[in-house]
Amino acid sequence: MKKIALHWQILLGMVLGVLVGLIMTQFDGGSEIVRDWIKPLGTIFINSLKLIAVPLILASLIKGVSDLKDISKLSKMGGRTIGIYIATTVIAVSIGLLLVNIIKPGNSITPETRQELVQNYSGDAAKYADEAIKQKESGPLQALVDIVPDNIFGAASENKNMLQVIFFAIFFGIGLILIPEKKSKPVKKFFDGFNEVILKMIDLIMLAAPFGVFALLAALVVESPSIDLFKALIWYAFTVILGLAIMISFYNGMVFLVTKKSPSFFFKGISPAQLLAFSTSSSAATLPVTMERVTEHLGVDEEVSSFVLPIGATINMDGTSLYQAVAAVFIAQAFGMDLSLGVQLGIIVTATLASIGSAAVPGAGMVMLVIVLAQAGIPEAGLALIFAIDRPLDMCRTTVNVTGDATVSMIVAKSLGKLNEPKVKDWDDTYKN
Repeated sequence: MKKIALHWQILLGMVLGVLVGLIMTQFDGGSEIVRDWIKPLGTIFINSLKLIAVPLILASLIKGVSDLKDISKLSKMGGRTIGIYIATTVIAVSIGLLLVNIIKPGNSITPETRQELVQNYSGDAAKYADEAIKQKESGPLQALVDIVPDNIFGAASENKNMLQVIFFAIFFGIGLILIPEKKSKPVKKFFDGFNEVILKMIDLIMLAAPFGVFALLAALVVESPSIDLFKALIWYAFTVILGLAIMISFYNGMVFLVTKKSPSFFFKGISPAQLLAFSTSSSAATLPVTMERVTEHLGVDEEVSSFVLPIGATINMDGTSLYQAVAAVFIAQAFGMDLSLGVQLGIIVTATLASIGSAAVPGAGMVMLVIVLAQAGIPEAGLALIFAIDRPLDMCRTTVNVTGDATVSMIVAKSLGKLNEPKVKDWDDTYKN
């Protein structure tokens, strides 16, 4: 009997999770059962992915950089990678602003709904505002200071310090390039083997992916706010999702134009990572799977994927940037504010820069949104307007972030002549027994 493909298993787990969550909310004590007995399984699954995120970045980046054998290759690849990431982010923010100004979702918010949402979520808004104040009070070069860790073991102990880990890995890889090959060879062999072990761990973890996403979706359903609150925000959600869908189509077009690969080839290769991103709302947690899919199933050379994808998971937040643009203007519309062209151009710049410093974990975009709101002069209390529907939108925008990472890795690989035939012809063979 033919085994069900992994992406169908994950999709089935998601559907069953939603159904079980909806059914359990109809019974007294059903929500508590889901929280106590089902949600922990999803937490374990996410933790297992986060567990290997830092080791994967260390192993893959050090291996990838040292394999270049030439500093000029590193600068060439790095320049193209960052340049394309910034360009796609600007495009994403611009699409968000265009849609929110055409649809005007904020005009559908009634004063009563606005007041109810502010009352329910004012505590959460204050928490994110405090975090943003700390970031705004830091100096103009604080972002550069934060990239360089004073203790690599301390940096590696927190997934939110991903940029610091990436800095160390690239620095270490450069050191390996610059020392004699005789002395670097044993170290490179260690990291080659270490990388293979991590990739095998990913295969094992992915066997549990359908059960993990089932638990995550069931918990999300029982913990969601009242449906009445969502009705007032339906146009806002529609605007964000439409923008994200346009970005997915844009990525598809870029892949086809540059690499000549068909849309079906691209989506078949990356869909398990997309579904996992949707379930976990974390680019960092999805990174191990993204790297495996891009390398094994999309044909990107490991030298490219091991460099481009970890950086993308940290600085490439196209979905988050688009959402920040829509959310900022939506909140302004809800408060009856009319933003000038200059202010909206400022949102493009701020959202682009904020996305670079946004941690690849759930909820990080909300902290960055406070900075965007402050720059545009929009009341930060307006955050409360979007909390009720933020979680499902976070899932959608993370999917776009991961898709963008995969797209850029294919484009960079093609430009360097390192886009090959996929190692796995049957794109689900990796997970078959």
